[in-house]
Amino acid sequence: MLAALFVISLLSLTVSCRKVTVESVPTSSGKNAQTFLATGVIKELRPADKSIVINHDAITNYMAAMTMTFSVRNPKQLSSLSVGDQIAFELHVTDDESWIAKITKTGRVEAIAETPAAAPTNAVVCLTNTHPLLDYKFTNEFGQPVSFNDFKGRTVAFTFFFTRCPLPEYCPRLMKNFLQASEKLRSLPDAPTNWHFLAISFDTTFDTPAVLRNYAQRYQYDSNHWSFLTGAPDKIAELATASGVTYTPDGASFNHNFRTLVLDAAGQLQISFPIGGDLSEMLVTEILKAARVSNH
Repeated sequence: MLAALFVISLLSLTVSCRKVTVESVPTSSGKNAQTFLATGVIKELRPADKSIVINHDAITNYMAAMTMTFSVRNPKQLSSLSVGDQIAFELHVTDDESWIAKITKTGRVEAIAETPAAAPTNAVVCLTNTHPLLDYKFTNEFGQPVSFNDFKGRTVAFTFFFTRCPLPEYCPRLMKNFLQASEKLRSLPDAPTNWHFLAISFDTTFDTPAVLRNYAQRYQYDSNHWSFLTGAPDKIAELATASGVTYTPDGASFNHNFRTLVLDAAGQLQISFPIGGDLSEMLVTEILKAARVSNH
């Protein structure tokens, strides 16, 4: 099916997912809202993006210690802070979003020099129709072997994630994109049916087929149009690299960027979204175009 897979490596939003002794406190507002008290050390300030990168401690009953990018609703909260400040803060989480508030400086640590990240590249990686990766059998949520070439004649959208990703704007948002796009496609009159979504986990140790199956059921997925895949770590890494995805372990979590790709029915790359966020409408538009391409 996949005559050629061209993947453009673009600059993308990197999700830093690492160390605060905290306690959760109840909240009565918002959609399934939760509030957690947390502490950590500021790694980066991004007032223009209304965000801050914090190396926080484990958040009790929520997530392990990691380095995470958090949103702030009022960037003025960041004006008196500096990289290296120790802070206490509230983390607010609902079904759809998260943000921090009530940031208080509690101390300071000396900033540790870090190795700069590799510069982004626009290099094109070509996987021809003879590339063995296209026939490689990944494993789906039922424990069954699945390859990209099993979807000949269908448009394929795929993204990379891990089930333990804690914040709703990140991996869960990618899954909601597939869920909402699926619902929209099924509701359209005379919509094509030759499409399939692939959610590929790079947490190959934890995300077993059974874990993926349980996770998939949270999204009321239709296995006829949506599969959750794992596989040998080297093969997942090879596919991720070819797709412009980078990820590194960070305790029980991962630092990673975003990428959602759409291949047309002839197996050619139609578009690569190097961002997270709500892509559901754009996915539907691209799938409708891609599904019309002949694979002959």
